[in-house]
Amino acid sequence: MLFDFHSEIFSWIRGGLLVLFIYHLLIYFQNGRKLYLYYSLFLLGLFIYFLRDVIDPILSKKVFSYLNFSIQFLSYAAFTMFARKLLETKEKAIFWDRVLGFETLILLGLSFLFPILQFFFGYEYQTKLFLITSPILSIFTLVMMYFLWKIPGATSKYFVIGTLVYAILANISFAGFFIGQEMFIKYKVEPMFFVYIGAILQSLIYASILGHSIKKIEQKSKNAEVRLAFKYKELEELKMTALQSQMNPHFLFNSLNSINNFILKSDIEKASDYITKFSRLIRVILKSSSSLTVPFSEELGILSLYVKLEQMRINGGFEYIVSIDESINLEEIKVPPLFLQPFIENSIWHGLTHVEGEKRIYLTVNKQGDDIICEIIDNGIGINKAREEAHKKINRRKFFGTQATENRIRLLYKKSNVKISVTDISDKTSTGTKVQIIFPRIIKK
Repeated sequence: MLFDFHSEIFSWIRGGLLVLFIYHLLIYFQNGRKLYLYYSLFLLGLFIYFLRDVIDPILSKKVFSYLNFSIQFLSYAAFTMFARKLLETKEKAIFWDRVLGFETLILLGLSFLFPILQFFFGYEYQTKLFLITSPILSIFTLVMMYFLWKIPGATSKYFVIGTLVYAILANISFAGFFIGQEMFIKYKVEPMFFVYIGAILQSLIYASILGHSIKKIEQKSKNAEVRLAFKYKELEELKMTALQSQMNPHFLFNSLNSINNFILKSDIEKASDYITKFSRLIRVILKSSSSLTVPFSEELGILSLYVKLEQMRINGGFEYIVSIDESINLEEIKVPPLFLQPFIENSIWHGLTHVEGEKRIYLTVNKQGDDIICEIIDNGIGINKAREEAHKKINRRKFFGTQATENRIRLLYKKSNVKISVTDISDKTSTGTKVQIIFPRIIKK
């Protein structure tokens, strides 16, 4: 069994090397990493070298008399390049990387020298050259493995073990060139059996190393994706904070201006009441401004305080009516702080202040599937007429208020299912504006 190259154990090893060669070559075509190309070429060299034992003897004598030793040394050259890539010697061991590079050139040179010797002098001189070079390469391999073992990481340790397994078993086989083959014949073992075993054991160890390497690359990729997601989230938060800080000063400026007007009119009692409500609102705003989102219930509470201040500023005041769908859990819905305030402000100062008689603002909050629909309806002059009367002023206020709010909402919900529309609902008998804001009930992480 161990003396017949056609037996199952030899066939299985050759088949295993062929499968490993194809597998790693396909990986190279997928990711383009030369690590897999060099390893697949090394396996191909071993497979072709072992193939000589089972093909027609006449063809083997004609072809492999030229290629026998050349294939081995070409395979070793590919193996050396594989080692440099796997162990990253260019970064971790620069000196030995250069040594391995020099060894690769020597192996390539010898692979071309053997056919030349065969052509001019015959197979005997190839054998003599092999007997001279193989002990030198074996000693060099042992020295190299000693230094490569010192490279940090488990990869270098397993690589050295796999290499030494093959080197030791291969030298047992090649010992037949020096001591003869009587011992192998005595125990009915083909000398090349040890090369076969060494090759398959080494290949399995290397395949395990490459499998671990692929796992590490995938883990690094996942970690990079997680870090990128965190960075993207931080960027979104910075954008939200910038938009939020852009809006709050505008609101505060208007409120302080109102206090100043009360004082100028010597309405001390009203100014005092306004300052009390304003201070309460400031405390709530400062509390919520540290967060990118607040529960919808808290947002409606802040809005109620704001409206009370504005009702004091408008001559005759105005009616503020809120209607909320009872099936909505306001605590679970997260919204940007003060996201409705700019729309209410526009309704007041660009709609209600220009009409006589009753002034009303309706705020309704309803649920439609997985979406929340907020509608703000006023009976002001209508947005179209307001634009005609004060186009430039409106644009400035929209930029500082409603536009910033639109950006915050779209950014918070990643622009998914967010719809904001402003419609003039004026007709022949009435005037007014409707703002509709639709956004998801739950923020998707």
